[in-house]
Amino acid sequence: MIEQIDLSMVGWARATFALTALYHWIFVPLTLGLSVLCAFFESIYIRTGNEQWKSLTKFWMTLFGINFAIGVATGIILEFEFGTHWSNYSWIVGDIFGTPLAIEAILAFVLETTFFAVMFFGWNRVSKKTHLFSTWMVALGSNLSALWILVANAWMQHPVGMKFNPDTARFEMQDFWELISSPVAISHFVHITSSGFLLASLFVVGISSWYLLKKRHIQFAKRSIAVACTFGLLSSLFVAFTGDEHGYVTARTQPMKLAAMEALYEGKTPTGLIAIGLINPNKKPGDDQDAFSFKVEIPGMLSVLAKRDFDGFVPGINDLVYGNAEQGLMSTEEKIRRGKLAVASLGDYKKAKKNGEHLVANNALSVFDQHRDYLGYGYLNSPEEVVPPVALTFYAFRIMVGLGTFFILLFLVYGYLMEKKQLENKPMILRLGVLSLFLGYIAQQTGWIVTEVGRQPWAIQDMLPVTVARSNLDSGTVAVTFFLFLALFTVLLIAELKIMTKQISIGPEGE
Repeated sequence: MIEQIDLSMVGWARATFALTALYHWIFVPLTLGLSVLCAFFESIYIRTGNEQWKSLTKFWMTLFGINFAIGVATGIILEFEFGTHWSNYSWIVGDIFGTPLAIEAILAFVLETTFFAVMFFGWNRVSKKTHLFSTWMVALGSNLSALWILVANAWMQHPVGMKFNPDTARFEMQDFWELISSPVAISHFVHITSSGFLLASLFVVGISSWYLLKKRHIQFAKRSIAVACTFGLLSSLFVAFTGDEHGYVTARTQPMKLAAMEALYEGKTPTGLIAIGLINPNKKPGDDQDAFSFKVEIPGMLSVLAKRDFDGFVPGINDLVYGNAEQGLMSTEEKIRRGKLAVASLGDYKKAKKNGEHLVANNALSVFDQHRDYLGYGYLNSPEEVVPPVALTFYAFRIMVGLGTFFILLFLVYGYLMEKKQLENKPMILRLGVLSLFLGYIAQQTGWIVTEVGRQPWAIQDMLPVTVARSNLDSGTVAVTFFLFLALFTVLLIAELKIMTKQISIGPEGE
């Protein structure tokens, strides 16, 4: 019999983890991109021998260091929450999920922090080439760190390379290579790291634009923009390319997430892509209401993006919830039925084995093996539970894509005005550049909202619902931690902003 679940506690645990993750992601993408930009800046200094490039490198390196330190603090708290708020999850999948995180700590983080000290304190103490090597190693370590964390997250989105052990009731790794070569892991890594490069470019362009508006550090700002603008344009184009590939992978591995991203309730051929739209808030799966109050649709485009075929069928929410025999889609109700058989037979197997009833245990195990792929569905109570929050996923996706398109245009305009030597005389464009720094963070946050909200209610896609992954805590305890973390992270964010703004006001000439 399935135990009664405190949904209030689950809600607070999810809110706490979401809070921590969103705060942490303020710092991570800037670390990924700015570390590489600093390495580029220093490479130019070594190549030219121009001391102004050294001053420029040290300035951006200082801002990188401030961001890095606070990012580490929030990241440590995030990992601890797997043990405090999601202990069942840690027990059930710890052997798999913990492996890439351990490699990240042993390999990437150690590499990053070892050379971090040389990068910051090695000026005039080690040779120029040794210092440059250290800077590149910090950049490499930062992005390798992201690789292993994203491998772990990708496994939650698309679990591969593992098998459920009925004797221990745990998922165990079978193929490590399959884990790290998963198409979701690869598309995750290239898309998210390139988006970090994009954010860092916006960061450099935004601050440099502020200097040009204030008529301060003119040559410093122009040099910074020249490199960051080129880097940002290439990154933004690559983000668009990898985003398209990531959407294709999502269509194959998480069709419900894609359906929520498009607010697509009824699959059809060909399937259009909604460019902009206003969702009907009263729309429910299975009813006859229109999904949109208003929409602008590009005919056939979603079929092209998801299936690479203009006439490709893209399943909608109703197809995935209630089934579509013509397309070979099983209903969620049937999956729940099979999942409950898997849960019951697993319990029978463990009980019979404990009592030494080997024949009964073998029969129960045989039933479990027939339905093990639906084990996670056995903890759901209704088919509609598999539908994530559609409106939040839909709007977050469009904000992300819309801003990504805007950034491409922004870098093109900046590049043109730099070429014509007119940028410093365009205050409206410069103000837009400053504003774009903040828009870059919005794009980052909405991207993660699509990734994580779009796969609800699963902690591990199709295998483990969040209601089972939780710790056995009361809701009051978890609520207290939410507000404590909210206060702590807000203080950390304010501290970083104050330190950052002070350093920016001092400028590249200050130490």
